[in-house]
Amino acid sequence: MFKVKYFEVIRTSAVIVIALAIAFLIISLVSDQPVTTIGIFLLEPLSTKGHIGNVIEMAIPLMFTGLSVSLLFRANMFNLGAEGIFYFSGVVASVLAIHLTLNGWMHPLVAIAGGSIVGALLSAIPGILKAKWNANELVTSLMFNNILFGVGLYLLNYHLRDAKAFANVSFKFQETAHLSKIVPGTRIHTGLIIVLVLIVVAHLFLYKTKWGYELRMTGANREFARYSGIKTAKVIILVHLIAGFMAGMGGSVEVLGMYNRFQWSSLPGYGLDGALVAMLAKNNPLAVIASALFLAYIRIGADLMARLSDVPSEMISIIQAVIILLISAEQFLKFWKNRMLLKEAKEA
Repeated sequence: MFKVKYFEVIRTSAVIVIALAIAFLIISLVSDQPVTTIGIFLLEPLSTKGHIGNVIEMAIPLMFTGLSVSLLFRANMFNLGAEGIFYFSGVVASVLAIHLTLNGWMHPLVAIAGGSIVGALLSAIPGILKAKWNANELVTSLMFNNILFGVGLYLLNYHLRDAKAFANVSFKFQETAHLSKIVPGTRIHTGLIIVLVLIVVAHLFLYKTKWGYELRMTGANREFARYSGIKTAKVIILVHLIAGFMAGMGGSVEVLGMYNRFQWSSLPGYGLDGALVAMLAKNNPLAVIASALFLAYIRIGADLMARLSDVPSEMISIIQAVIILLISAEQFLKFWKNRMLLKEAKEA
């Protein structure tokens, strides 16, 4: 078992190296100064305190959605509904941040709780459809993304919009609703602490509790789990509730930590990015931290590269596409995995 896990680490590392090598090859072909450009991409995110802060700021929502999606994937639920829930929960948190009057830490706590609970309830709908009627969770979750975006945009345009702002944005949040900044000179906020605690709790839940065991068994083989006495329908609904709660918390934390008013006129993309983070982390909650930081790092690097060199930031799309293709390819390095399994079996 240890050797199999070691193989997965090697496989993921090989995927990342291949993706970066392809990106560097393309940079060398299109850039007049390829060495300088690659140096900017790799090192510039670490050059200043502000740039390091940018990486961590971007990683926070990726951790929330990556954790949410990883639990769903672990239960063998290919659900991509975190995108719509992240957006709509941000709308809910914004409503509470604008209209509630509370003091100190209570205001953001109530707003985040409201967005999280709404996210859990919304996520339960595809879960119930899957558990009771075996509806395809990919289809229902993607449709829910469109529905939630439409409803959220309607609320923004007709109930939250500040006409004096001359843009499609909400009224400003009350000062008491903002999350506190924890690193001077950056926008890193207390959402970082929240998501790190949530990741540890998710790890303990998944590997140290009976419910986590049932979730993993249901994901490994739903029929076997059901014949073993596990109520798989209950497990499916439970994991959707938990995942929706996490995605909803992520959307709420993001708007209260990074903005002074709600201003998403389109889906922010963090939910779909969460699927990539979960794939890189191999659905391991603790590995979500490194995966989110890596994805945030290369995105900040690509943005700085676009500003300081002659290569556009769209280069990052190539890296992401190669990573997804290779990770999703079951046959990639499978021969090595089979050799490791045979060797381990002989030793046993």
